[in-house]
Amino acid sequence: MPAAAKQATEGALTPAKKIALVLASMGAENASSIYKHLSDEEVEAISVELARMEFHSMDTVEEVLNEFYELCLTQKVVTEGGIDYARNVLEKAFGAEAADALLSRITKQLETKSFDFVRKADYKNLLAIVQNEHPQTIALILSYARTDQASAILSELPKEKRVEVVERIANMDRASPEVVKAIESSLEKKFATLASSESMEVGGISYVAEVMNNVDRATEKYIFDELSARDQKLADLIKQKMFVFEDIVRLDSKDIQEFVKQVDSKDLAVAIKGSTQEVAECIFANVSSRARENLQADIEYLHNVRMRDVDEAQQRIVGIIRRLEQEGAITITRGGGDEIIA
Repeated sequence: MPAAAKQATEGALTPAKKIALVLASMGAENASSIYKHLSDEEVEAISVELARMEFHSMDTVEEVLNEFYELCLTQKVVTEGGIDYARNVLEKAFGAEAADALLSRITKQLETKSFDFVRKADYKNLLAIVQNEHPQTIALILSYARTDQASAILSELPKEKRVEVVERIANMDRASPEVVKAIESSLEKKFATLASSESMEVGGISYVAEVMNNVDRATEKYIFDELSARDQKLADLIKQKMFVFEDIVRLDSKDIQEFVKQVDSKDLAVAIKGSTQEVAECIFANVSSRARENLQADIEYLHNVRMRDVDEAQQRIVGIIRRLEQEGAITITRGGGDEIIA
């Protein structure tokens, strides 16, 4: 299959659709045996996709089944022989580039199963256990916790540890499986009565931004003041992730009207061009009729806009919104819920 056609097929099929296609190819008896190992939510989602399933070409079916086979093989060799052994086997079978891609997907899935007992633990119990650990260990553990747990714990850690933990979570990418296993084993012994069955992806800037969205403003200000002194670039990256362009729909009308006045009209047109209809309608509803007509005309005139230009325009607008919030001109509602006094 040509590369362009393959990319189009992959883009059209969600993970749930692919799973449904694999199960449909197995037959009812084999599919029902797979269902026994899935959660109620997974069964429901896949059943919906099976019910909605349309005709797919043999090329598409073959492509999805090959992908499923490759992932199964990858998980098997990783589990049985470890990463190095798996890489050797996969490179011989599929080539170096495909092997890297498969290993990246499977190792991420395996990572998210770690510390699964943490997610349902009461944050106070978790705090009592982790507060005296090294900041790197705390960062690793919080990277597997729920964001509300991580936010609560971060707010109650000693001040000197807060910034270090945030910095380490943001810079976290991959952790040695041996280290993760050792820390997990030690922590699990302390949490023997708090076992859980959920899991979560680990660390990164997006994760720590979500955590910061849920801490109180005093904690947020302290951490960013300290973090900016240590690593201004990292602090800026986290701030950028804390409010994205699509979050404009969460702003009050008066706040939208306020930031629109300070945004370059060309930036606004480019940003809307690459955004959602919901965001576009939200902005159109908060400008004058004349401004709306001019803006719509500018958008219609735009052709072949690069995604990079859209991202840059949206980021400049987000920067203006965050500046206005810091100046007290507008209010951004945090995930934890700010108290608003009418």
